[in-house]
Amino acid sequence: MRRLRFIIAMAWRESRASRRRLLLFGSAISIGVAALVSIGSFTDNLETAVRRESRGLLGADLALLSSRPFSRPVEALIDSLRRDSVPVARRTVFSSMGYVRRTEGVRLLEVRAVEPGFPFYGEIVTSPAGVWQALDTGRVALVDTTVLVSLSARIGDTIEVGSTNFVIAGTVAEVAGHLTGGINAFGAQVYIPQRFVGQTGLLVFGSRVSYGVMIKFPDVRTTTRFANRNNRLFSRERVRIETAGEAESDLTEMLQRLSWFLQFIGLVALLLGGIGVASGVGAFLAQKLDTIAVLRCLGASRPLVFAIYLVQAVALGVVSALAGAVLGVGIQLALPQLLKGVLPFTVDVRLEPDVLLEGLAIGVFVALLFALRPLLDVRQVSPLQAIRKAFESAASAARSPRDPWKLAATGALLIGIVWLCMNANPRPQVGLGYAAAIVGSVLVLSGTARLVIWGARRLSEAPALRRRWPYVLRQGVANLHQPRNQTRPVVTALGFGVGLLAALYLIQANFLTQVIRQTATAQERPNLVLIDIQADQIGGVADITRRQGHPVVQMVPMVPMRIEAINGRPVDSLLNDSNPAVRPARWSVRREYRSTWRDTLVASETLVKGAMWSGRGGPPLAGQPYPLSLSTDVAADLKVDIGDDLTWNVQGARVTTRIVALREVDWARLDVNFFAVFPSAALERAPATWVFFTRVNDAAQRTRLQRAVVERYPNVTGFDVALLQRTVERILRRVAMAIRFMAAFSIVTGALVLLGAVAAGRLERIRQGALLKTLGATRRQIERLMLSEYVTLGLLSSLVGIGLASLGGWAFTKWVLEFRFELPALPLLGVLAATVALVAVIGLSGSREVFRRTAMEVLREE
Repeated sequence: MRRLRFIIAMAWRESRASRRRLLLFGSAISIGVAALVSIGSFTDNLETAVRRESRGLLGADLALLSSRPFSRPVEALIDSLRRDSVPVARRTVFSSMGYVRRTEGVRLLEVRAVEPGFPFYGEIVTSPAGVWQALDTGRVALVDTTVLVSLSARIGDTIEVGSTNFVIAGTVAEVAGHLTGGINAFGAQVYIPQRFVGQTGLLVFGSRVSYGVMIKFPDVRTTTRFANRNNRLFSRERVRIETAGEAESDLTEMLQRLSWFLQFIGLVALLLGGIGVASGVGAFLAQKLDTIAVLRCLGASRPLVFAIYLVQAVALGVVSALAGAVLGVGIQLALPQLLKGVLPFTVDVRLEPDVLLEGLAIGVFVALLFALRPLLDVRQVSPLQAIRKAFESAASAARSPRDPWKLAATGALLIGIVWLCMNANPRPQVGLGYAAAIVGSVLVLSGTARLVIWGARRLSEAPALRRRWPYVLRQGVANLHQPRNQTRPVVTALGFGVGLLAALYLIQANFLTQVIRQTATAQERPNLVLIDIQADQIGGVADITRRQGHPVVQMVPMVPMRIEAINGRPVDSLLNDSNPAVRPARWSVRREYRSTWRDTLVASETLVKGAMWSGRGGPPLAGQPYPLSLSTDVAADLKVDIGDDLTWNVQGARVTTRIVALREVDWARLDVNFFAVFPSAALERAPATWVFFTRVNDAAQRTRLQRAVVERYPNVTGFDVALLQRTVERILRRVAMAIRFMAAFSIVTGALVLLGAVAAGRLERIRQGALLKTLGATRRQIERLMLSEYVTLGLLSSLVGIGLASLGGWAFTKWVLEFRFELPALPLLGVLAATVALVAVIGLSGSREVFRRTAMEVLREE
């Protein structure tokens, strides 16, 4: 106990003169811990909010969806649920023209018929408030506000849906489940009671209908058990299951890439913090060599001296981690405000004790892990160094080149880095990739430092250079290889720090490029969409648009269809196949495809395999399949490739196709993209509707154009997407703000690391400057000498670091974020210049110390 008290007391006394400097290096750990705590806590808060909102998005725990009436076995299962007092509500969705006799307004509507009790979860917002319950008792309809505007109707009017009239009782602003089971993605919605569906006369052969049964279970386990127990029945009867868990998964996937990027920032900040601690502890111990030697002369053993400075390192880690945890909690409170409007729901900020404790533990662990190797140097300090400093320092450096304790510390550091990387990403292969990249970078930088030392020595020994180069330049090059040089630690630490920061910038730049790509051409994108245009109407719509002085941006035909067979095997047979290599993803064969015909690529597509056809693309011989182009993602889920055949049900007609081209589609663009593209010969006779795009800058002119088109073609529906574009731009700006906000952590940490890396050899430069000053060197000469050395170190370190960053940024962007990588050359040159300038400024600051102190004062310390 007395020994422990002595160690703590000595550690406290020894830190008095250097606490500010130690805390400066420890602040790098604080920022890393702050990033971990804030990102981890916010991610947990986000997952909690997703779980809470997922039920509200679906409106139930489980939904059974089908494009045809449920079969008898499925109906029997539904009846058994009712008998067991499980809440069940039917919902039927179909398209219909809505007609208001008072205004003679007509519009295509998506009719959603619901039974009492639905939705079971989520908020319902109506005007007047509480009018939703009227659906349970009256012959009423609730509509979107857009329906009232387009039909010039008002509450109290009668709207005709098929053969039945309904009184408009109010409007619906929000209702759970409105994103599922839709027929027309653009259709304005109207809600009617389920009991009147048969009276509309609209559910006849050939009608496009989505039948749904919404179920409320007591808990998640019961929901999962029900879905698993009846999965074969639903697969056989072509019933699609949608659960609240799947809605949660969809939301999580939407936010996953942002989360991965933030986690990468946290890892970068933490590793930079560790490097900063290692550099800071090394510089601190270099100042304490005389003190350590004196302690050894007074009888202190090597383990005792090591324990004193180990306690200081642990204390540094604890204080830094605590400060970082406090800062992280503050940032966690700010993140929801930064992301307000980005997320589709509200995230309640709640302190996560587990994340907070984990951040504290990791902060202390990283501080100790990176400080351990430089701390082991105190074991090599001889008592004789108190009186023979120069000789003993050189002798210590020559002894034990392969210290087993240092090898063990290096092994522990590697294992710790691997663990941190694995903890930073849920995918093991990505974590291992992080670790391999870090270890490989350190090896490359260490090899580069050795190469620099070898090259500097060869240059110094060259007679021609001795004669031609000025003295200050020769001496600056000699400093790179002479005894007690700082080339290896500075190049390794500085290059690694610059590499991480440059990689972070590259990934951030590519991430933001993808995020804001949609806003880059906002002034050229169409902002008015006209849908449900018949083939004999598309020319007239184009004429009206041109007469009003607006461009025809795009006209796209769409034909609905489903997949019947792949390579001759029916879909049901493939779904029941036990071989996962041939079994397609369920969604890819159960969904309804809306496809088009053309023979060229559009701006959002890239051909990755095969070739497109030319002209009409008809089959060369009767009975041969038509050529087909698929997107790469749906081809992967269908387990098909070039040369495979797909048989389609195109509204009752069978069309056989053969895949001849695969396209990579940029789904992030607000363009009309398709999974499947056909030749015109395959679909030109199929019933199709057209989508028409134009751009009208003035809101009043957009209204006049819509009115002119609808007056001539009442079945056409127009959508003004200018507001949507502005909303998307606002959301993307907030995402960019959040990314830049979190990246600032690593930038600040990196600056501290660069400061520590360069300052590590400051004492040696002061000693050398004092000797040169004694020999008559001027201040200008000493400054030029130091400048040549530090510019060389900064330039070489930055070049290697940026090269490694370019390779790592490409890999992360391509394999983790799955974006196209672009190399911003000019900003990287700016990073190079800024790093060299920073290193030069920090290095030259040492010359001020040389002239602030007398040469005798410095030399007396030897």
